[in-house]
Amino acid sequence: MIAAAFDRVAAPDGAEAEDLALAAAAVAALRDELLAYPKPGLVSPVDSGAHSDMDFDLMCRSAEALRQPFAALAAAGRQAASFDDSLAPLGVEAERRMLGATGGVNTHRGAIFSIGLVVASIARARVAATAVSPETVQAALLGTWGEALAAHAARGHAASSHGALVRQRTGAGGAREEAARGLPGVFQVGIPAWRQAVAAGLPANAAHVHTLFALMAAVEDTTVLYRGGPEAGRFVRHAATEFLAVGGCRTADWFERAERLHRRFVERNLSPGGSADLLAATLLVARCSDR
Repeated sequence: MIAAAFDRVAAPDGAEAEDLALAAAAVAALRDELLAYPKPGLVSPVDSGAHSDMDFDLMCRSAEALRQPFAALAAAGRQAASFDDSLAPLGVEAERRMLGATGGVNTHRGAIFSIGLVVASIARARVAATAVSPETVQAALLGTWGEALAAHAARGHAASSHGALVRQRTGAGGAREEAARGLPGVFQVGIPAWRQAVAAGLPANAAHVHTLFALMAAVEDTTVLYRGGPEAGRFVRHAATEFLAVGGCRTADWFERAERLHRRFVERNLSPGGSADLLAATLLVARCSDR
């Protein structure tokens, strides 16, 4: 039933077209993240970073497979549908479609969760607010699904999941706790960093990389922690903080410095995938904001 809803997004009075446009914006944000380079340890058109099981073309196919799932999440968000009864099952079905498109490779599971919530929240903000802005989108997220997300975080991860293993090893909360707090990585870190980069006149690629480094410096990235433990987490945050301290992408040599870090991350088999998901979510909010 949920799967059929992806191909038949029910929406009155032309809202279906708006949902599909929002889904297209979400796919475009995922592609913007993929296109950015150099991103330490991450997949780009240049190389696969620290990922032996995926490449740029596979990631693009994965992103495209999420177009209809995102449209269904937009419709559910606009209607303020239940997290447990609607958004979560839609997310599970989105994962199924992703895995079907990638031959079982987990390319975007974290992005489905965070960007799916942002899609639903943007759709809800368009109904509940006079203008769509980062502030109204976060308010829609917390006001509509805050209690359910807090309960979801309290229930914890499946015992065999990456999130559960990271929490056992390090105590880091991960995406569930981030969502329950209203995605502060997006709204309190990503959006301000992106705005500052744009205000400084950086072109799109440099602005995206600069925003990624701001997220890497601030976020406890469970993908990093899963691969390398707390020491890897400290290494990533320190590297990103140092990169930003000397000007980030506002310096003439930023590209070379970021590329050197990219090689170091690959050597250590580290990939800040959680930060990459938050970058895509940030770019989606920025793309859809009226102000």
